[in-house]
Amino acid sequence: MHLTTFADLGLRSMMILGDLPEGQRLTISALAQATNASDNHLARVTAKLVDMGMVTSVRGRNGGVYLPDTARGASVGQILRELEGPGEVVDCEGNKPCPLASRNCALRHRLAAAREAFFVELDGDTIEDLVRVTRAAAQPNSEDTHGSSAPLGLPKVRTS
Repeated sequence: MHLTTFADLGLRSMMILGDLPEGQRLTISALAQATNASDNHLARVTAKLVDMGMVTSVRGRNGGVYLPDTARGASVGQILRELEGPGEVVDCEGNKPCPLASRNCALRHRLAAAREAFFVELDGDTIEDLVRVTRAAAQPNSEDTHGSSAPLGLPKVRTS
């Protein structure tokens, strides 16, 4: 299974925001820098996450985005389903339709089942789980590594 760049950036953005100290926000530009993405692309990803209720955006001079507490317990599988959308693994009816598409191709159904199995595997994981395990892997000898983006191995970024 291959994630779209959009979904990948969505999860990584949530992990980065989930590792910030309470009350801290990042600008879209700082989050784009931390994820190695363009500001425009990350703005679209963030807008979707805001629409989903997974990220909160604050406008103004001291604005930015942050991960609300409710999103920390969100299922990674559910987030991915929404970010990836209802598309199929292969495009059987695209510009050059597959000749098997009209014959109820078994491959199409098996790939759809495999895609769902991929999401189901991640349903039991939360954003907080990903942040905690990643933080622990980055700092194996540290008891309390929460508080900065450095434990996730991220570049230092200016925060709001």
